[in-house]
Amino acid sequence: MINSVGVLDHPKVPATGEVAAQIEIALGEWGVQCHRANTWDTEGLHAIMPHIQMIVVLGGDGSTLRAARVTAPHNVPVVSINMGRLGFLSELDPNNWRDLLPRLLRGEGWLEERMMLRAQAFRGEEELGTHDALNDIVVSRGTLARVVRVQTNVGEHDASGCCTTEPVHLATYACDGLIIATPTGSTAYALAAGGPILPPTLKSIVLVPIAPHLSLDRPVVLSQGAIVEMIVKTDHQAILTADGQNEIVLKDRDCVRVQAGPHIARLARLQPKTYFYQTLMARMRRSE
Repeated sequence: MINSVGVLDHPKVPATGEVAAQIEIALGEWGVQCHRANTWDTEGLHAIMPHIQMIVVLGGDGSTLRAARVTAPHNVPVVSINMGRLGFLSELDPNNWRDLLPRLLRGEGWLEERMMLRAQAFRGEEELGTHDALNDIVVSRGTLARVVRVQTNVGEHDASGCCTTEPVHLATYACDGLIIATPTGSTAYALAAGGPILPPTLKSIVLVPIAPHLSLDRPVVLSQGAIVEMIVKTDHQAILTADGQNEIVLKDRDCVRVQAGPHIARLARLQPKTYFYQTLMARMRRSE
């Protein structure tokens, strides 16, 4: 039985605050402690983590991604109520949460585990930053509409998980950017760029070039143990983004290494495990 829940609203979407207030009242009536925060308040999110057993997110997939990155290190499951445009990650909606949320609080349903990525950026020996992502890591051109060249090498963890094989050169892309996506991210930016659709619980890494010019133009699927090393070649600048929400400016010869992250995102589900295919087709029809 869950007896302490975090409820997150979106600071730019007033409707999410209204529903969050209703959920807070309902939780009190059900004898469940409620901790309120908003998805843009990273400090506030970290503050409530030690006190909650589950987090309810109101908004779109971007809000769920933000929450998942914070909750994953704490093994706190996420329940998403779709109040955005797509809701690929959502389980509930504003019309059914009163009926379904109590079931999740009683421990019904199942936990869906999704791999995450970790990206580290370097300029020589200096580490520029580290970011975790549930959807994707993207290295792309900066503000100028000019291609960036990305020398891409691929290595692999050995069976012990402690060492890596020697990286081999895969391709040097001349492109607008290179997407490194999880199966979760395969239905996001990677899909728009022509990548494959993968079941979200698969343990794989997908490489998808954005508008490649006279270079490898096919997506590549790698194993969970792969390490992707990208060396930027540019006479202006490029950028690194994680889930489209964090940014690092890259210069010529900067290096980005991406591999499966140390944490797993957990999404609380009530739907059958085949829900993904139904959701996918429903969202595709909605966009027609």
